Amino acid sequence: MNKIGILGAGTWGMALARMLTLRGNEVTVWSAVPGETDELAALRRQRNLPSMVIPAQTRFTNYIESVCADKTILVFAVPSIYVRSTARTAASFIPDGQIIVDVAKGIEPDTLFTMTQVLQDEIQKTGSHANVSFVALSGPTHAEEVALDLPTSIVASSNDPESARIVQSIFISDTFRVYTNDDLEGVELCGAAKNIIALAAGISDGLGYGDNTKAALITRGLDEITRLGLAMGCKEKTFRGLAGIGDLIVTATSRHSRNTRCGYLIGKGLPPQEAIRQVGMVVEGINALPAILQLAKKYDIELPITEGVYAVIKQGKIPMDAVRELMSREGKPETII
Repeated sequence: MNKIGILGAGTWGMALARMLTLRGNEVTVWSAVPGETDELAALRRQRNLPSMVIPAQTRFTNYIESVCADKTILVFAVPSIYVRSTARTAASFIPDGQIIVDVAKGIEPDTLFTMTQVLQDEIQKTGSHANVSFVALSGPTHAEEVALDLPTSIVASSNDPESARIVQSIFISDTFRVYTNDDLEGVELCGAAKNIIALAAGISDGLGYGDNTKAALITRGLDEITRLGLAMGCKEKTFRGLAGIGDLIVTATSRHSRNTRCGYLIGKGLPPQEAIRQVGMVVEGINALPAILQLAKKYDIELPITEGVYAVIKQGKIPMDAVRELMSREGKPETII
């Protein structure tokens, strides 16, 4: 039996906790939110996944040292803005040789670290965790569907192939198919950048535009992500795979997508902060905007859709004006890379 610790009790963390418990693993969940684990343990429900019943065997703890102790894998399922602080708190309780799985999607501003790089930076600071390995689990995976055992595919990516295979073997099932991938930075870039394109797709919906517009945004958005990734040294195949186009499609088109929902409300005229409030959960695309534009500047890559979304959300540009500017740009050849 695998012993699995999950740090974070949001929708994704709890959907994975249920799934892994039902696979016969011993799963313990920790949360930094006061009272959250007590509520989950008592009600066996996650308030944003009302149709999902948490198995009786899933354990909860308020002590971070407990969730880190004696585990086959540790899963970090906290929002991207809390990955560093959570890793800092957990580091002294994590044994050397631990496999750590990150399911948060983001790029840290200023450092421009991916989430596994943030984890590595914090956990290996003292020099006592040289053998810890890091795996990113990413792809087109809405928690709402995983919680119902709807067929889902994902990638486990790591610089250590054996760790990726171990994570694959733990998570894979007849409803949750896991592929391995060796382009860790590319997978994590896709996971962060696609949320911004989903915001653009939502804004388009809110403005009343149609399928033509959304298809163009998804296609040209993938081009932006790919050009940035190739400049960073990532592999082109990643952007054509589950972590790339797969995750972009599901995030930019699904009713479950927080980013698309937030964009829709902004397109309807709500101020960004009010749109975030109405979504009621973390909108990772907004968190990713500064870092993705910093990366674009560093690698001298033009990202017109991302820049337009930034202008709307951070600078108060009227959404229709941003669309007009995108559509009136100088004509160019179409290039996919």
